[in-house]
Order: sequence, then C-alpha cells, then structure tokens
Amino acid sequence: MPKIRPGVVSVVLVNFKGAADTIEAIAHLDRVDWPQERLEIVVVENASGDGSAELLRAAVPHAKIVVSRSNLGFAGGCNLGVAESNGEYVAFLNNDAKPDPQWIRAAVERFSESPAIGAVASKVLDWDGNHVDYLGSALTWFGMGYKPLTAEPVPSAETPGMDVLFGTGSAMFVRRSVFDALKGFDERFFMFFEDVDLGWRLNLLGWRYAYEPRSIAFHKHHASMNSFGSFKETYLLERNALFALYKNLGSDALREALPAAMALSVRRGIAKGKIDSTSLDIRKGSDDSETHSIFPKDSAASLFALDQFVEELPGLKASRDEIQASRVVPDGRLWKLFGLTDAPSFQDDYYLEGYEKIVTAFDVTEPAAVLKVVIVTGDPIGAKMAGPAIRAWNIALALSKTHLVTLVTLSGLEPVDAPFDIVHIPAGDDRAFSKLERWTDVIIFQGHAMAVFDSLRRSKKILVVDIYDPMHLEQLEQGRELPAAVWDKQVSDATAVLNEQLGRGDFFLCASDRQRQFYLGQLAGLGRINPANYASDPDLLGLISVVPFGLDRVPPKHVKQVLKSVVPGIGDNDKVILWSGGLYNWFDPKTLIRAVAALSVAHPDVRLFFQGTKHPHPGVPEMAVVSESRQLASELGALERTVFFNASWVDYADRQNFLTEADAGVSTHFSHIETTFSFRTRVLDYLWAELPMVLTKGDYFAELVEAENLGIVVDSGDEVQLAAALEKILYDPEFIALAKANIGRVREKFFWDNALAPLVEFMENPHHAADQTVRGQSRSHASLEESRPRRRVKKHGFRHDLGLVMFYFRNGGLPVISRKISRRLRRRLK
Repeated sequence: MPKIRPGVVSVVLVNFKGAADTIEAIAHLDRVDWPQERLEIVVVENASGDGSAELLRAAVPHAKIVVSRSNLGFAGGCNLGVAESNGEYVAFLNNDAKPDPQWIRAAVERFSESPAIGAVASKVLDWDGNHVDYLGSALTWFGMGYKPLTAEPVPSAETPGMDVLFGTGSAMFVRRSVFDALKGFDERFFMFFEDVDLGWRLNLLGWRYAYEPRSIAFHKHHASMNSFGSFKETYLLERNALFALYKNLGSDALREALPAAMALSVRRGIAKGKIDSTSLDIRKGSDDSETHSIFPKDSAASLFALDQFVEELPGLKASRDEIQASRVVPDGRLWKLFGLTDAPSFQDDYYLEGYEKIVTAFDVTEPAAVLKVVIVTGDPIGAKMAGPAIRAWNIALALSKTHLVTLVTLSGLEPVDAPFDIVHIPAGDDRAFSKLERWTDVIIFQGHAMAVFDSLRRSKKILVVDIYDPMHLEQLEQGRELPAAVWDKQVSDATAVLNEQLGRGDFFLCASDRQRQFYLGQLAGLGRINPANYASDPDLLGLISVVPFGLDRVPPKHVKQVLKSVVPGIGDNDKVILWSGGLYNWFDPKTLIRAVAALSVAHPDVRLFFQGTKHPHPGVPEMAVVSESRQLASELGALERTVFFNASWVDYADRQNFLTEADAGVSTHFSHIETTFSFRTRVLDYLWAELPMVLTKGDYFAELVEAENLGIVVDSGDEVQLAAALEKILYDPEFIALAKANIGRVREKFFWDNALAPLVEFMENPHHAADQTVRGQSRSHASLEESRPRRRVKKHGFRHDLGLVMFYFRNGGLPVISRKISRRLRRRLK
C-alpha cells in the first residue's frame, strides 16, 4: 500500500471508452487553484479495449495510469484507483466532468472545519452551469437514492453548511483514512448507488458527510447506459437499491421495509412492461401461450434483480452483520438526511395504485422514533466562544450522534457549521421557546434559562441541569465592588435561580468531586436527598454526576503564526507564558505581572500574553482588573515589552495556534470560596497542548497539578515564589519533559468522550427523578418512543401533494413548484 502523504489530494478518474473526455477533464484539473505538488491524478483505464491506455499515457504523462484487465465498473475502478494513490484525501471525478478552479480548495477547507467530517459532497451542475445535477441528496424508503432538483435551474440561494446522506460519485471527496475504514465502494454494486451505500455507511459510523456549495464541478451527462438498453439500467437500479437497503437499514425498520420494497419492485416491473399480471389466473382460461411468448425486458429486469439479490444474500448478510454491529447512529437520527422518503420514483397509474396499497399495509413512510433534545446556553455561538458555549456545543456534538438535537443560544448566533440545529432565541421570548419545549423530550440547560422562559419553568419534560458553574459563588467576587445593596441582590438572585433549578431538575451535572459534595449539601437543604431518590440509587449518582469540562481528542495543530514574530515585541525565540481565557476580578494577574517583570531582568526573553480581555458575550463588560493590569504593566515598564494584552477574544478554532506557540501556561487567583469550588477551564487548554503550568493553590486543578506533577503550584500573592516557578517551567529541560509526559497520561480522562460519559449514559434511558411525581410518572427512553404515535397510512392524494409542495418550496422556491405542477399537468393530459 502506498505511503499516505499529508495534505495531498488524489483525484481518481475511471475511463471506459472515453479517453477524449478524460483528457479534457485532466486539462481542467491542471488549472485548479491547488498546488500541483499536492495534487495526484490517477486514471483507471477500465478495460475499454480501444487503445485508451496508450492515448492517455501520451496525452497526460503527469497522471498515473492504472490499467485494469477487466471492466470493474465504477465501484471497482474507483477502488483500484484509490489503492494506487497516496493522498490524505481522495477525490472522485467523472471523466466527463470538469472542476471549477476552487473545486479542491473549497473541499479541503471544509474538511479543516471539523475532524468529524469524513467526506465532502461537491455541488454539481450541468456542463454550462445553468441547471442542477447535484444539490443535495435524498433516499426513498425502498432504497433508491436520488438527487432533488436535478435538471432545475440553479437556485439563487442555498442553505450553507448542511450535511447529506451521500454525495454523487461524479464529484466528491473522502478522507483516505475513512475510505479505508469503510473498505471503499462495495464492488457488488458495479455501478449505480455505490455512492449512496458508501455515504450511508459513513454516516452510520458517526462521520459527517458535508455538502460544500463552493466546491463545484460541471457534468456532461453522456448517458453511457443507453447503448446497453434501459432495461439493464433498470436491473442495476432495482438490484442495488435492495443491496443498499438490506445492508444499512436497522433491524426494526428492515422488517417492514424489505418485503415492501421487494413487492414494490415487482409492481414497478409489471407496470413498466405494461403486462397484465392477472393473465395467468385460472379463471381467465388456458389459452395464454401467445400472451406470454414474449416477456418484456423491463419486467424481466425487476425479476432478475430480485433473483440476484437472493443469490448475493450470503455475502450481503456478512456485510450487514458487520455494519450493524459497528454502527453508532440509529435510523431515527439519520432520517432527516433521507429527505423526502415517500417518493414513488415512477409515474404510472397502475404502479401508483400498488404503491399506495404497499405503504398503507407496511409501516415504511414514517421515521423511526428518536429522542429529541434541546440544549440551552446563555452565551453566543460563533467563531468566538467562551466556556459555557464551548461546553454546550460539545454536549450537542456528543448527543447529536444518536439523538435529534437543537442548540439554543440566548445571546447571539453567527453562521457556523454543525451537525445539529442551532437557533437564537432572545431571553424572554417564551413564545419561540415554548415551541421547542413542546417538540422536545429532554431539555439540558445552564445559567439563567429557567428564569427567562416560563415554558421551561412549567415544563413537564425531563430536565437536565448543568451547574458546572457555581454562579452564586462567582457573584460574591464579581459584585464585590458594587454598592452593598446591589451586591447583596446579585448574590441572592443567583442563589434563588440555582435553588429553583436544584428543586426542579431530574439530573444534575457538576464539574468536580468538590462541586458534587457542595451541591449535595445544597440539594439536601432543599429536600432533594430523600427516600424516593435514595431507595434505588444510594450513592445518588443518578441524581448528580461529575461531568467535567472536556478536551478534543485531536491534539492542537499549529496552522499559522499568531504570537511569535507577529505580535510586535514577541520574537521567534522568546519564551511565552500564556494566560488562556479571560481576565476577571477574582483572578490575580497583578502578582503575575510583577513576577514576570522581575524574571525578565535575568531572562530578557520571557514574555507574558493575556489571551482574552473582552468577553464575547455582549452582556459581560470589560472588568476593572483589565485596565488595572494594563496600568501596572505600564508603570513597571513591561507593557508591550514583556507583558502583552490581546485586544479582544481569540476565535475558538484559532486558540490552538496560541497554545502551540506558547511555552507554558499560567493561572493565578486570590484565595476565597469561589476558588475552592471553581473549575478553571483554561487549564484544560494547557493539558490539551501539553503545556507545563504554574497555578495558584486552592482550586481543583491546583490539587491535580501538584498530585500528578504537571507543573508547579504556588501560594496566592507570593511574587517571589511565582517568579521562581515560572523560571523552572521555562528553563529546566528535565522538569519540562517530565511535566509533559505526565500531562499526556493524565489528560485522557478529560477528553470529551470520557468527560461526557455519565450524561451520555443517562440519555440512553432518560427519566424523571424519583421524587418528581408532581410532574408525572417516571418514563424511560423506551416509553418515550412508545408514546409517539406513528401514522401507518399516507395517501397519495392531497396530503401527499402538499408534502411535495413544502419539500420543493424549501429546496427551490416558488419557480420550482410552478415547473413541477406544469409537468404533472402535461403528463396527465397526454
């Protein structure tokens, strides 16, 4: 197997009796906006038998020509091409397609947005760019993938950032590691729906298939199957739809869908062949030899497809067992990616009558039950996110793999790519929030959400309360400089908000064992530690569990310079101490500034950088300590020489560049009750980047750092001790190496998948707390599913037409609806 080269894109083209098209496609590839040294072109000559290999070698000598001894079809040809490639990303381009100059760059940029993106689907237009070829995907309940809006004029606006079930094989990208994990395309498909099957399997494993409208290709559409006869295409479509359905659909859904799909395939074949299936009825007499002397090929295609499905069942069964055993995403979670599943795919009165009978008899047109979850954060969602928003985001990310998730922000929303819905509902807009409250099964919230939405306060839904931030203790410090009456009110209001949440919640999340002990005392004072909750859960972990802030498993990557040789005064070889996160009044940056100024006398290359000063939440003002710290640094002659302040806040995705350029992390604070129960999320960034750190004693992380030797812990306010500690973590190679090794071991438990495990486990069987009988009986996840009625009858009359209207309105607007209606009327008038 070739060695994989990071950053390289391998474009695979399959040639079958189309060398002229292939050469033209490669000419366009040579002009894309992508470094040629990071582009590999692989052409699979698929046994054309017309001298194509020689023509290609002469015309495109820079491409790798792989010759197959037999026609492997599109699926096998692509697999062969990938096997001979060595790019980090593999791209598939039809040989009768041409890429836009930004085709590759836009797709690779999309991959960089999230390591969870396993594939990127390009936008595909006709050759002139006037009409749609691929603008998203859909799947019928009987396994046939299709492309909505094909042949329609290109819409003027699109929804950015959407995920899809599959991309079109004519222009798509897949991470090589993901493609290998999926074992490539299933070569049993030969051609048609192999891209549907690949995308379906990719989604089942929890990878995202992102649609990127900036990655554009143009397709000629030679209709290569015409020379073989339409019935052979019908055969492949019918057979491959059953292959895809059988392999990928969950057991519960398959029990209904498979027999219905097989019956529909027969009805479709009979309708296409325009034969009378009652002609063999004994009541019609025995003279039927002439009637059936010629069996229509269109009818035979469906019959043969069914027979070959049976023939392939042993191998398909093995594939199905492997897919279903490894899947992490349930059918209900994927249903929204299926699009309009109730699509007959063939217009014929006899066929549609049969279709209606089948969907009436079998439960195939409604989605499988799936848990609906609303997550609420008070912070804004966007490029710049603070702790609460980051935590809510990662909870949404984890739960969206198996549940339908909507993330609600009360403070503002920027366009952002996500595999879940995000909405902005201003605090107090209870009408908007009440719609979500009625829709959801579980509400997870943090902060003041219960205080600003009456529908949440009155809700009988399962409530998960995230109290990782003890805001009443925080207010003791944040309001210290306010008038006494105001300070007292802020603390009492925060306490009242927390008490209401603690009195109403079904399950609570805190950040550390220290916090858990503290909150257990508060819960006891509110009467929540009672026989009902204790009877079956004596350790009360089912009532309140430790769910700390987490870390991405993917380590930080240095993408661009942000500090050294960028910020005036910070050089390439300087030693940078990073203060990650914001500056608040309960921290002690002044002692730190004095210590760094003193250390710089012996070590003039030391630099301190405060990463965040202006909080991204518009309601959080710049605190007094920021200006006071600037003033102190100026007085010491250290401002913009040794001590530097970022003017605003670092983008969430960009913080990795600051961390990877830093040499050490630091957090200093005063000794008080807020410190005792705080959970400094900035320290997690230091763990993520393996930065040795210096922390003030008294909080959870200081205890961890000291116990595990991850850095140095110092007394609060001790400038001399702090300077000595900073010198050691910056200039002692042996200590630095030891601390980094220990950090690499300890941080494992803080990765998001481990940190969120108690919440994920609770969400597998969400239920009301035992003592919350006032809000109804405790319900399990199973009973939630059983409580949702499913419609078994969906007629193809007015209700079906109305559904189509809404579908096409969302995906193309009024012009598309008008054209669809006109075409239907023309068909009926013929």
